[in-house]
Amino acid sequence: MDLGLQGKVALITGGSKGIGLGTAIALAAEGAKVAICARSLEDLRTAAEQIKQATGSEAFIVQADITSEADCKNAVDQTALHFGGLDILVNNAGTSAAKPFEQVETEGWAYDLDLKLFGAIHCSKAALPHMRKSGKGAIVNISTSGAKTPPASSLPTTVSRAAGMALTKAMSKDLAADHIRVNAVCIGVIRSDQIEKRWKSHFPELTWEQFAQDPSHEIPLGRVGNTEEAAKVITFLVSEAASYVTGTAVNVDGGKGAAL
Repeated sequence: MDLGLQGKVALITGGSKGIGLGTAIALAAEGAKVAICARSLEDLRTAAEQIKQATGSEAFIVQADITSEADCKNAVDQTALHFGGLDILVNNAGTSAAKPFEQVETEGWAYDLDLKLFGAIHCSKAALPHMRKSGKGAIVNISTSGAKTPPASSLPTTVSRAAGMALTKAMSKDLAADHIRVNAVCIGVIRSDQIEKRWKSHFPELTWEQFAQDPSHEIPLGRVGNTEEAAKVITFLVSEAASYVTGTAVNVDGGKGAAL
């Protein structure tokens, strides 16, 4: 199937590792022109080399702190300037911050909201003029399946992500007239630096395969997901194959989430 991504310009925030990097590789493999941004220039350079090795494509890199509105605008504008436009934005930047309610300090709430909610707001707002100029666009906000049904001790992440899902729905209504589609992908337990650190520190006696399939994860499909599996869903949602899909949130969690 031709996904219609050849020559499209995509910016992925938090694109130097994990799902962001996997998405950049998937999009580049489909012929898109890819830009990635993150805080670490060294990580960005390493990621760009990985993208080139995997796809043969040169990725454009922009050092940015997504908690900064100025950095968000600069990342978007530099991408559009370098490639001559912007068609796709994947708001992926974020960390996993999960504590009981009483243990989350004011600074923790503020940082999480700045990174996950306001980062998506600022990047999306900066992207709109470029997408309107090209006549259409696609935005995907990365969330978590816990945002739909937050478990205990999952704060502030699930609150920030739940706000991001409301943002996704509202934006999809407001931007539909401009042919800009906005969707969310709700991630479950996917292989990442954080998951690997947990495996190595708490279960060093297990191989990755044993850890990934451990029943304690309580994943109906019986294993931890792969980065590529999330990236494929994101790639579909920003592609022409999903041209009539907007305002929805797709779970990529192996069935673990309690809500549709």
